[in-house]
Amino acid sequence: MTIPVITLDGPSASGKGTVAARVAASLGFHYLDSGALYRLMALYAMRNQIALDHEARLAMAAVRLPATFAEGVVKLEGEDVSDAIRAEEVGIGASKVAVLPALRAALLQRQRDFRQAPGLVTDGRDMGSVVFPDATVKVFLTASAAERARRRHKQLIDKGEAANILQIQQDIEERDARDAARPVAPLKAEADAHMLDTTDLTVDQAVAQVLAWWRNTAN
Repeated sequence: MTIPVITLDGPSASGKGTVAARVAASLGFHYLDSGALYRLMALYAMRNQIALDHEARLAMAAVRLPATFAEGVVKLEGEDVSDAIRAEEVGIGASKVAVLPALRAALLQRQRDFRQAPGLVTDGRDMGSVVFPDATVKVFLTASAAERARRRHKQLIDKGEAANILQIQQDIEERDARDAARPVAPLKAEADAHMLDTTDLTVDQAVAQVLAWWRNTAN
């Protein structure tokens, strides 16, 4: 494929989604939030009484998942679920279904189909390692667990939701452990990925760094 891809992988709340969306907008590229697919699967399972560890049923559902992405709106069965998939419970569910090999395989081509001209910026946990191993630029974002918990806590408070920062940090650390230990596509930095610690960076600084790496590659 000659269509360029920039991948941003990293743990939960590292800032990869915000940075990826900004980079895509700056370059006029398409954007894929791969985590939204797993959140959609978790939400779909919860709504349809499918156990989060029922691999066969979830894989079958993934192939026919009635979901659409357009202009920043995520819809499930025609309903706008952009906010619903960001609920903490759904995020925890997403990390549980994401360990299932058959489900990941079912969603693989669906993710690759987002690679369209003029280019794609995508974020997730295995974008550079599994989904787009030939990506033009690979970035691995990280930040301390305490800082990621602070960011997530602020997001929830800003939305008027009750939140316990200590519980959030515990959930983040447990999710990190699950993502790193899963047998299929574990969370890890590829050898050819640029490392970017966002603990002490603003969004603008992180975006500028990714764009600089892109320009160096493109030139």
